[in-house]
Amino acid sequence: MPPQRFALPSEVPGLAARRIAADILDGVLHKRRTLDEQLDGAAAHPGLKNLSDRDRALMRRLVATILRRLGTLGHVLSRLLDRGVPTDAPRAQSALLIGAAQILWMDVPDHAAVDLSVRLVQSDRRAAKYAGLVNAVLRRCAREGQPLIDEVKSQALDVPPWLMARWIAHYGESVARDIAAAIGQEPSLDITVKSNPEQWATRLHGETLPTGSVRTLLQGSVKMLPGFSEGHWWVQDAAAALPARLFGGVAGKAIVDLCAAPGGKTAQLVHAGARVTAIDRSPNRMARLRDNLARLALDAETVVADGVDWLEQNHDRVFDGILIDAPCTSTGTIRRHPDVGWLRQESDIAPLAAAQKRLLQKAVALLRPGGMLVYCTCSLEPEEGEQAVAALLASEPAMRRVPIEASEVAGLSEIVTAEGDLRTLPCHLPHQDPRLGGLDGFYAARLVKS
Repeated sequence: MPPQRFALPSEVPGLAARRIAADILDGVLHKRRTLDEQLDGAAAHPGLKNLSDRDRALMRRLVATILRRLGTLGHVLSRLLDRGVPTDAPRAQSALLIGAAQILWMDVPDHAAVDLSVRLVQSDRRAAKYAGLVNAVLRRCAREGQPLIDEVKSQALDVPPWLMARWIAHYGESVARDIAAAIGQEPSLDITVKSNPEQWATRLHGETLPTGSVRTLLQGSVKMLPGFSEGHWWVQDAAAALPARLFGGVAGKAIVDLCAAPGGKTAQLVHAGARVTAIDRSPNRMARLRDNLARLALDAETVVADGVDWLEQNHDRVFDGILIDAPCTSTGTIRRHPDVGWLRQESDIAPLAAAQKRLLQKAVALLRPGGMLVYCTCSLEPEEGEQAVAALLASEPAMRRVPIEASEVAGLSEIVTAEGDLRTLPCHLPHQDPRLGGLDGFYAARLVKS
Protein backbone atom coordinates (compact mmCIF):
# COMPACT_ATOMS: atom_id res chain seq x y z
CA MET A 1 0.00 0.00 0.00
CA PRO A 2 1.25 3.54 -0.72
CA PRO A 3 1.88 5.74 2.32
CA GLN A 4 -1.23 7.48 3.57
CA ARG A 5 -1.46 11.15 2.67
CA PHE A 6 -3.35 12.18 5.77
CA ALA A 7 -3.10 12.08 9.52
CA LEU A 8 -5.35 9.60 11.26
CA PRO A 9 -8.32 11.47 12.72
CA SER A 10 -9.55 11.01 16.24
CA GLU A 11 -11.56 7.84 16.36
CA VAL A 12 -15.11 8.37 15.14
CA PRO A 13 -17.27 5.22 14.98
CA GLY A 14 -17.51 3.94 11.43
CA LEU A 15 -14.91 6.31 9.98
CA ALA A 16 -12.14 3.69 9.77
CA ALA A 17 -14.40 1.36 7.77
CA ARG A 18 -15.22 4.16 5.33
CA ARG A 19 -11.58 5.24 5.05
CA ILE A 20 -10.54 1.70 4.11
CA ALA A 21 -13.52 1.44 1.73
CA ALA A 22 -12.24 4.60 0.02
CA ASP A 23 -8.74 3.12 -0.30
CA ILE A 24 -10.09 -0.09 -1.80
CA LEU A 25 -12.37 1.76 -4.21
CA ASP A 26 -9.37 3.79 -5.34
CA GLY A 27 -7.51 0.52 -5.86
CA VAL A 28 -10.24 -0.85 -8.13
CA LEU A 29 -11.19 2.29 -10.05
CA HIS A 30 -7.78 3.94 -10.48
CA LYS A 31 -5.15 1.22 -9.98
CA ARG A 32 -7.06 -1.73 -11.49
CA ARG A 33 -6.55 -3.95 -8.45
CA THR A 34 -9.13 -6.66 -7.81
CA LEU A 35 -11.24 -6.77 -4.67
CA ASP A 36 -9.92 -10.24 -3.83
CA GLU A 37 -6.29 -9.14 -3.70
CA GLN A 38 -7.16 -6.09 -1.58
CA LEU A 39 -9.32 -8.01 0.89
CA ASP A 40 -7.37 -11.24 1.43
CA GLY A 41 -3.82 -12.55 1.34
CA ALA A 42 -0.41 -10.92 1.51
CA ALA A 43 -1.43 -7.83 -0.48
CA ALA A 44 -4.59 -7.12 1.54
CA HIS A 45 -5.17 -3.63 2.95
CA PRO A 46 -3.13 -3.42 6.18
CA GLY A 47 -5.93 -1.62 8.03
CA LEU A 48 -8.30 -4.57 7.77
CA LYS A 49 -6.73 -6.37 10.71
CA ASN A 50 -7.72 -3.50 13.00
CA LEU A 51 -11.40 -3.49 12.03
CA SER A 52 -14.04 -5.21 14.12
CA ASP A 53 -16.09 -7.90 12.38
CA ARG A 54 -18.99 -5.45 12.21
CA ASP A 55 -16.92 -2.70 10.60
CA ARG A 56 -15.31 -5.15 8.21
CA ALA A 57 -18.75 -6.32 7.07
CA LEU A 58 -19.84 -2.68 6.67
CA MET A 59 -16.74 -1.89 4.61
CA ARG A 60 -17.28 -4.85 2.31
CA ARG A 61 -20.94 -4.00 1.80
CA LEU A 62 -20.09 -0.36 1.08
CA VAL A 63 -17.55 -1.25 -1.59
CA ALA A 64 -19.76 -3.90 -3.16
CA THR A 65 -22.80 -1.61 -3.24
CA ILE A 66 -20.84 1.18 -4.92
CA LEU A 67 -19.35 -1.11 -7.57
CA ARG A 68 -22.72 -2.81 -8.12
CA ARG A 69 -24.40 0.59 -8.67
CA LEU A 70 -21.49 2.54 -10.14
CA GLY A 71 -23.21 3.59 -13.35
CA THR A 72 -26.32 4.81 -11.56
CA LEU A 73 -24.21 6.62 -8.96
CA GLY A 74 -22.31 8.35 -11.73
CA HIS A 75 -25.59 9.54 -13.24
CA VAL A 76 -26.95 10.83 -9.93
CA LEU A 77 -23.75 12.67 -9.00
CA SER A 78 -23.38 14.17 -12.47
CA ARG A 79 -26.84 15.68 -12.10
CA LEU A 80 -26.02 17.09 -8.66
CA LEU A 81 -22.58 18.50 -9.56
CA ASP A 82 -22.38 21.58 -11.76
CA ARG A 83 -18.76 20.95 -12.73
CA GLY A 84 -18.55 17.18 -12.44
CA VAL A 85 -16.73 15.02 -9.91
CA PRO A 86 -13.39 16.57 -8.81
CA THR A 87 -10.56 14.88 -10.71
CA ASP A 88 -7.63 16.23 -8.70
CA ALA A 89 -8.61 14.56 -5.42
CA PRO A 90 -9.57 10.86 -5.59
CA ARG A 91 -10.62 10.96 -1.93
CA ALA A 92 -13.34 13.51 -2.78
CA GLN A 93 -14.67 11.21 -5.48
CA SER A 94 -14.65 8.24 -3.09
CA ALA A 95 -16.36 10.25 -0.35
CA LEU A 96 -19.16 11.26 -2.72
CA LEU A 97 -19.66 7.67 -3.87
CA ILE A 98 -19.61 6.34 -0.29
CA GLY A 99 -22.03 8.94 0.98
CA ALA A 100 -24.46 8.62 -1.93
CA ALA A 101 -24.48 4.80 -1.79
CA GLN A 102 -25.41 4.88 1.89
CA ILE A 103 -28.15 7.46 1.35
CA LEU A 104 -29.71 5.70 -1.63
CA TRP A 105 -29.33 1.97 -0.90
CA MET A 106 -28.15 1.30 2.64
CA ASP A 107 -29.79 1.44 6.03
CA VAL A 108 -27.67 4.35 7.26
CA PRO A 109 -29.20 7.62 8.53
CA ASP A 110 -28.69 10.39 5.97
CA HIS A 111 -27.06 12.74 8.49
CA ALA A 112 -24.50 10.07 9.44
CA ALA A 113 -23.70 9.32 5.79
CA VAL A 114 -23.14 13.03 5.09
CA ASP A 115 -21.12 13.70 8.24
CA LEU A 116 -18.74 10.76 7.79
CA SER A 117 -18.13 11.55 4.12
CA VAL A 118 -17.27 15.15 5.06
CA ARG A 119 -14.85 13.89 7.72
CA LEU A 120 -13.33 11.60 5.10
CA VAL A 121 -12.39 14.50 2.82
CA GLN A 122 -11.33 16.74 5.72
CA SER A 123 -8.71 14.17 6.70
CA ASP A 124 -7.07 14.22 3.26
CA ARG A 125 -4.73 17.07 2.31
CA ARG A 126 -5.72 17.23 -1.35
CA ALA A 127 -9.44 16.70 -0.81
CA ALA A 128 -10.01 18.94 2.24
CA LYS A 129 -10.93 21.95 0.11
CA TYR A 130 -13.94 19.99 -1.21
CA ALA A 131 -15.53 19.41 2.22
CA GLY A 132 -18.20 22.05 1.63
CA LEU A 133 -18.96 20.65 -1.83
CA VAL A 134 -19.31 17.10 -0.51
CA ASN A 135 -21.60 18.31 2.27
CA ALA A 136 -23.86 20.24 -0.13
CA VAL A 137 -24.03 17.54 -2.82
CA LEU A 138 -24.86 14.74 -0.38
CA ARG A 139 -27.58 16.80 1.29
CA ARG A 140 -29.09 17.34 -2.17
CA CYS A 141 -28.71 13.62 -2.85
CA ALA A 142 -30.81 12.85 0.23
CA ARG A 143 -33.57 15.13 -1.09
CA GLU A 144 -33.37 14.53 -4.84
CA GLY A 145 -31.51 11.26 -5.39
CA GLN A 146 -34.36 8.77 -5.66
CA PRO A 147 -36.16 10.57 -8.53
CA LEU A 148 -32.84 10.70 -10.38
CA ILE A 149 -32.52 6.91 -10.01
CA ASP A 150 -36.07 6.43 -11.28
CA GLU A 151 -35.16 8.38 -14.43
CA VAL A 152 -32.69 5.74 -15.56
CA LYS A 153 -34.04 2.49 -14.11
CA SER A 154 -34.61 1.05 -17.58
CA GLN A 155 -31.16 1.90 -18.93
CA ALA A 156 -28.97 -0.79 -17.28
CA LEU A 157 -26.31 1.80 -16.45
CA ASP A 158 -24.63 -0.50 -13.96
CA VAL A 159 -23.34 -2.84 -16.66
CA PRO A 160 -20.45 -1.53 -18.81
CA PRO A 161 -21.84 -0.69 -22.27
CA TRP A 162 -19.53 -3.09 -24.14
CA LEU A 163 -20.69 -5.96 -21.95
CA MET A 164 -24.39 -5.11 -22.22
CA ALA A 165 -24.06 -4.94 -26.01
CA ARG A 166 -22.53 -8.44 -26.06
CA TRP A 167 -25.26 -9.90 -23.85
CA ILE A 168 -28.00 -8.38 -26.00
CA ALA A 169 -26.36 -9.82 -29.12
CA HIS A 170 -25.99 -13.31 -27.62
CA TYR A 171 -29.00 -13.69 -25.32
CA GLY A 172 -31.49 -11.13 -26.67
CA GLU A 173 -32.45 -7.82 -25.12
CA SER A 174 -35.05 -9.16 -22.67
CA VAL A 175 -32.70 -11.76 -21.15
CA ALA A 176 -29.80 -9.30 -21.10
CA ARG A 177 -31.92 -6.87 -19.07
CA ASP A 178 -32.92 -9.68 -16.71
CA ILE A 179 -29.22 -10.48 -16.23
CA ALA A 180 -28.46 -6.82 -15.52
CA ALA A 181 -31.27 -6.66 -12.95
CA ALA A 182 -30.10 -9.87 -11.26
CA ILE A 183 -26.49 -8.75 -10.84
CA GLY A 184 -27.76 -5.56 -9.22
CA GLN A 185 -28.98 -7.61 -6.24
CA GLU A 186 -26.75 -8.35 -3.27
CA PRO A 187 -26.26 -12.15 -3.44
CA SER A 188 -27.09 -14.66 -0.76
CA LEU A 189 -24.61 -17.10 0.78
CA ASP A 190 -24.59 -20.53 -0.91
CA ILE A 191 -22.99 -23.55 0.68
CA THR A 192 -22.35 -27.16 -0.29
CA VAL A 193 -22.91 -29.59 2.59
CA LYS A 194 -21.46 -33.03 3.07
CA SER A 195 -24.87 -34.44 4.07
CA ASN A 196 -28.34 -33.52 5.35
CA PRO A 197 -28.94 -30.29 3.42
CA GLU A 198 -32.42 -29.87 4.93
CA GLN A 199 -30.98 -30.04 8.45
CA TRP A 200 -28.32 -27.45 7.63
CA ALA A 201 -30.85 -25.20 5.95
CA THR A 202 -32.77 -25.16 9.23
CA ARG A 203 -29.66 -24.54 11.34
CA LEU A 204 -28.50 -21.72 9.07
CA HIS A 205 -31.95 -20.14 8.73
CA GLY A 206 -31.94 -20.72 4.99
CA GLU A 207 -33.52 -23.01 2.44
CA THR A 208 -32.49 -25.96 0.30
CA LEU A 209 -32.29 -25.25 -3.41
CA PRO A 210 -33.53 -27.82 -5.95
CA THR A 211 -29.90 -28.57 -6.83
CA GLY A 212 -29.07 -29.52 -3.23
CA SER A 213 -27.14 -26.41 -2.22
CA VAL A 214 -28.18 -24.54 0.91
CA ARG A 215 -28.88 -20.81 0.55
CA THR A 216 -29.00 -18.39 3.47
CA LEU A 217 -29.13 -14.64 4.01
CA LEU A 218 -26.95 -14.79 7.13
CA GLN A 219 -24.15 -12.22 7.01
CA GLY A 220 -20.87 -11.71 8.79
CA SER A 221 -17.87 -13.99 9.06
CA VAL A 222 -18.65 -17.49 7.75
CA LYS A 223 -16.12 -18.82 10.23
CA MET A 224 -18.57 -18.02 13.03
CA LEU A 225 -21.49 -19.97 11.49
CA PRO A 226 -22.48 -23.40 12.85
CA GLY A 227 -20.68 -26.29 11.19
CA PHE A 228 -17.88 -24.31 9.54
CA SER A 229 -15.03 -25.08 11.91
CA GLU A 230 -16.21 -28.71 12.17
CA GLY A 231 -15.90 -29.06 8.39
CA HIS A 232 -19.53 -29.94 7.64
CA TRP A 233 -19.79 -27.58 4.63
CA TRP A 234 -17.99 -25.11 2.39
CA VAL A 235 -18.98 -21.91 0.60
CA GLN A 236 -19.77 -22.47 -3.10
CA ASP A 237 -22.25 -20.80 -5.42
CA ALA A 238 -25.05 -23.16 -6.40
CA ALA A 239 -24.09 -22.93 -10.09
CA ALA A 240 -20.42 -23.61 -9.34
CA ALA A 241 -21.47 -26.82 -7.57
CA LEU A 242 -22.98 -28.31 -10.75
CA PRO A 243 -19.99 -29.08 -13.06
CA ALA A 244 -18.28 -31.57 -10.73
CA ARG A 245 -21.52 -33.57 -10.50
CA LEU A 246 -21.54 -34.12 -14.27
CA PHE A 247 -18.97 -36.91 -13.90
CA GLY A 248 -21.57 -39.12 -12.23
CA GLY A 249 -20.14 -41.77 -9.92
CA VAL A 250 -16.45 -41.08 -9.28
CA ALA A 251 -15.63 -43.43 -6.40
CA GLY A 252 -12.13 -44.83 -6.91
CA LYS A 253 -11.53 -42.88 -10.12
CA ALA A 254 -8.42 -40.80 -10.80
CA ILE A 255 -9.44 -37.24 -11.66
CA VAL A 256 -7.39 -34.12 -12.35
CA ASP A 257 -8.89 -30.80 -11.25
CA LEU A 258 -7.12 -28.11 -13.27
CA CYS A 259 -7.21 -24.50 -12.03
CA ALA A 260 -8.59 -25.97 -8.82
CA ALA A 261 -8.39 -23.18 -6.22
CA PRO A 262 -10.13 -22.25 -3.99
CA GLY A 263 -11.15 -25.89 -3.94
CA GLY A 264 -14.93 -26.25 -3.94
CA LYS A 265 -14.96 -28.68 -6.87
CA THR A 266 -11.95 -30.58 -5.52
CA ALA A 267 -13.81 -31.02 -2.23
CA GLN A 268 -16.89 -32.31 -4.06
CA LEU A 269 -14.88 -34.88 -5.99
CA VAL A 270 -12.87 -36.08 -2.99
CA HIS A 271 -16.00 -36.29 -0.83
CA ALA A 272 -17.60 -38.44 -3.56
CA GLY A 273 -14.66 -40.87 -3.39
CA ALA A 274 -12.41 -39.77 -6.25
CA ARG A 275 -8.61 -39.77 -6.13
CA VAL A 276 -7.99 -36.14 -7.05
CA THR A 277 -4.91 -34.32 -8.27
CA ALA A 278 -5.58 -30.60 -7.82
CA ILE A 279 -3.51 -28.17 -9.92
CA ASP A 280 -3.33 -24.39 -9.56
CA ARG A 281 -0.68 -21.89 -10.62
CA SER A 282 -1.14 -19.52 -7.65
CA PRO A 283 0.75 -20.47 -4.45
CA ASN A 284 -1.55 -18.27 -2.36
CA ARG A 285 -4.72 -19.76 -3.83
CA MET A 286 -3.32 -23.26 -3.45
CA ALA A 287 -2.57 -22.56 0.21
CA ARG A 288 -6.22 -21.59 0.63
CA LEU A 289 -7.29 -24.83 -1.08
CA ARG A 290 -5.11 -26.88 1.26
CA ASP A 291 -6.52 -25.05 4.27
CA ASN A 292 -10.06 -25.78 3.07
CA LEU A 293 -9.32 -29.47 2.54
CA ALA A 294 -7.72 -29.73 5.99
CA ARG A 295 -10.76 -28.13 7.63
CA LEU A 296 -13.05 -30.51 5.73
CA ALA A 297 -10.87 -33.56 6.60
CA LEU A 298 -10.50 -34.35 2.89
CA ASP A 299 -7.29 -35.35 1.13
CA ALA A 300 -6.03 -34.68 -2.40
CA GLU A 301 -2.70 -34.46 -4.17
CA THR A 302 -2.01 -30.75 -4.62
CA VAL A 303 0.45 -29.25 -7.12
CA VAL A 304 1.37 -25.61 -7.71
CA ALA A 305 1.93 -25.39 -11.46
CA ASP A 306 0.63 -23.80 -14.63
CA GLY A 307 -2.04 -26.09 -16.05
CA VAL A 308 -0.64 -26.32 -19.58
CA ASP A 309 2.91 -26.88 -18.28
CA TRP A 310 1.74 -29.65 -15.94
CA LEU A 311 -0.23 -31.37 -18.70
CA GLU A 312 2.84 -31.31 -20.98
CA GLN A 313 5.15 -32.61 -18.26
CA ASN A 314 2.76 -35.47 -17.42
CA HIS A 315 1.88 -36.46 -20.99
CA ASP A 316 2.68 -40.13 -20.22
CA ARG A 317 0.01 -40.42 -17.52
CA VAL A 318 -3.68 -41.20 -18.04
CA PHE A 319 -6.71 -40.32 -15.94
CA ASP A 320 -10.34 -41.36 -15.72
CA GLY A 321 -11.52 -37.77 -15.71
CA ILE A 322 -10.31 -34.19 -16.10
CA LEU A 323 -12.15 -31.13 -14.82
CA ILE A 324 -11.11 -27.84 -16.40
CA ASP A 325 -12.52 -24.77 -14.66
CA ALA A 326 -10.63 -22.52 -17.02
CA PRO A 327 -9.32 -19.01 -16.30
CA CYS A 328 -11.78 -16.63 -17.97
CA THR A 329 -13.24 -13.13 -17.90
CA SER A 330 -15.50 -14.24 -15.01
CA THR A 331 -18.38 -12.11 -16.30
CA GLY A 332 -20.83 -14.64 -14.89
CA THR A 333 -19.71 -13.82 -11.33
CA ILE A 334 -20.33 -10.07 -11.31
CA ARG A 335 -23.18 -10.47 -8.80
CA ARG A 336 -20.61 -11.79 -6.28
CA HIS A 337 -17.57 -9.93 -7.63
CA PRO A 338 -18.87 -6.52 -8.74
CA ASP A 339 -15.39 -5.26 -9.59
CA VAL A 340 -15.14 -7.68 -12.53
CA GLY A 341 -17.32 -5.65 -14.89
CA TRP A 342 -15.24 -2.50 -14.34
CA LEU A 343 -11.84 -4.20 -14.48
CA ARG A 344 -12.41 -6.37 -17.54
CA GLN A 345 -12.26 -5.12 -21.13
CA GLU A 346 -13.53 -6.70 -24.33
CA SER A 347 -9.92 -7.09 -25.48
CA ASP A 348 -9.35 -9.57 -22.61
CA ILE A 349 -11.56 -12.21 -24.22
CA ALA A 350 -9.37 -13.29 -27.15
CA PRO A 351 -6.18 -14.08 -25.17
CA LEU A 352 -8.18 -15.92 -22.51
CA ALA A 353 -10.00 -17.93 -25.18
CA ALA A 354 -6.62 -18.87 -26.67
CA ALA A 355 -5.41 -20.07 -23.25
CA GLN A 356 -8.61 -22.10 -22.80
CA LYS A 357 -8.05 -23.72 -26.20
CA ARG A 358 -4.52 -24.78 -25.17
CA LEU A 359 -5.79 -26.29 -21.92
CA LEU A 360 -8.47 -28.28 -23.74
CA GLN A 361 -6.11 -29.59 -26.40
CA LYS A 362 -3.45 -30.66 -23.90
CA ALA A 363 -5.98 -32.31 -21.59
CA VAL A 364 -7.28 -34.70 -24.25
CA ALA A 365 -3.96 -36.55 -24.36
CA LEU A 366 -4.15 -37.44 -20.65
CA LEU A 367 -7.61 -39.01 -20.83
CA ARG A 368 -7.81 -42.77 -21.02
CA PRO A 369 -10.15 -44.23 -23.66
CA GLY A 370 -13.65 -43.80 -22.23
CA GLY A 371 -12.40 -41.06 -19.92
CA MET A 372 -14.52 -37.99 -19.33
CA LEU A 373 -13.64 -34.31 -19.69
CA VAL A 374 -15.82 -31.66 -18.03
CA TYR A 375 -15.00 -28.15 -19.23
CA CYS A 376 -16.49 -25.12 -17.49
CA THR A 377 -16.05 -21.38 -17.15
CA CYS A 378 -17.79 -18.75 -15.04
CA SER A 379 -18.13 -16.53 -18.12
CA LEU A 380 -21.22 -15.43 -20.04
CA GLU A 381 -19.17 -14.90 -23.21
CA PRO A 382 -19.69 -17.55 -25.94
CA GLU A 383 -16.02 -17.47 -27.03
CA GLU A 384 -15.14 -18.92 -23.62
CA GLY A 385 -17.89 -21.52 -23.58
CA GLU A 386 -19.89 -22.79 -26.53
CA GLN A 387 -17.33 -21.73 -29.14
CA ALA A 388 -14.40 -23.25 -27.22
CA VAL A 389 -16.08 -26.65 -27.04
CA ALA A 390 -17.25 -26.51 -30.68
CA ALA A 391 -13.64 -25.84 -31.75
CA LEU A 392 -12.33 -28.78 -29.71
CA LEU A 393 -14.93 -31.18 -31.12
CA ALA A 394 -14.07 -30.03 -34.64
CA SER A 395 -10.34 -30.61 -34.14
CA GLU A 396 -10.41 -33.78 -31.99
CA PRO A 397 -12.37 -36.62 -33.67
CA ALA A 398 -11.78 -38.84 -30.62
CA MET A 399 -13.91 -36.54 -28.45
CA ARG A 400 -17.71 -36.48 -28.43
CA ARG A 401 -20.29 -34.64 -26.36
CA VAL A 402 -22.35 -36.48 -23.76
CA PRO A 403 -25.49 -34.36 -23.48
CA ILE A 404 -26.59 -33.29 -20.03
CA GLU A 405 -30.15 -34.27 -19.13
CA ALA A 406 -32.44 -31.94 -17.19
CA SER A 407 -32.94 -34.76 -14.67
CA GLU A 408 -29.25 -34.46 -13.74
CA VAL A 409 -29.70 -30.82 -12.73
CA ALA A 410 -32.85 -31.08 -10.60
CA GLY A 411 -35.13 -30.88 -13.63
CA LEU A 412 -34.08 -27.29 -14.39
CA SER A 413 -34.49 -27.56 -18.16
CA GLU A 414 -33.90 -23.82 -18.60
CA ILE A 415 -30.23 -24.28 -17.69
CA VAL A 416 -29.62 -26.99 -20.34
CA THR A 417 -28.91 -25.79 -23.89
CA ALA A 418 -30.27 -27.35 -27.08
CA GLU A 419 -26.86 -29.01 -27.61
CA GLY A 420 -26.99 -30.60 -24.16
CA ASP A 421 -24.55 -28.30 -22.35
CA LEU A 422 -25.07 -26.43 -19.08
CA ARG A 423 -25.64 -22.66 -19.23
CA THR A 424 -26.73 -20.89 -16.05
CA LEU A 425 -27.51 -17.18 -16.02
CA PRO A 426 -27.65 -14.75 -13.09
CA CYS A 427 -31.41 -14.37 -13.69
CA HIS A 428 -32.08 -18.12 -13.38
CA LEU A 429 -33.67 -19.65 -10.28
CA PRO A 430 -35.89 -16.62 -9.51
CA HIS A 431 -37.41 -16.23 -6.04
CA GLN A 432 -40.22 -14.10 -4.63
CA ASP A 433 -37.54 -12.57 -2.40
CA PRO A 434 -34.96 -11.26 -4.93
CA ARG A 435 -32.20 -11.70 -2.35
CA LEU A 436 -32.77 -15.47 -2.47
CA GLY A 437 -32.84 -15.76 -6.26
CA GLY A 438 -30.20 -16.00 -8.95
CA LEU A 439 -27.14 -18.04 -9.86
CA ASP A 440 -23.65 -17.28 -11.04
CA GLY A 441 -23.35 -17.48 -14.80
CA PHE A 442 -21.65 -20.78 -15.71
CA TYR A 443 -21.08 -22.77 -18.86
CA ALA A 444 -20.19 -26.48 -18.74
CA ALA A 445 -19.89 -29.24 -21.31
CA ARG A 446 -19.34 -32.96 -20.78
CA LEU A 447 -17.17 -34.78 -23.31
CA VAL A 448 -15.93 -38.37 -23.53
CA LYS A 449 -12.92 -39.85 -25.32
CA SER A 450 -13.76 -42.75 -27.61
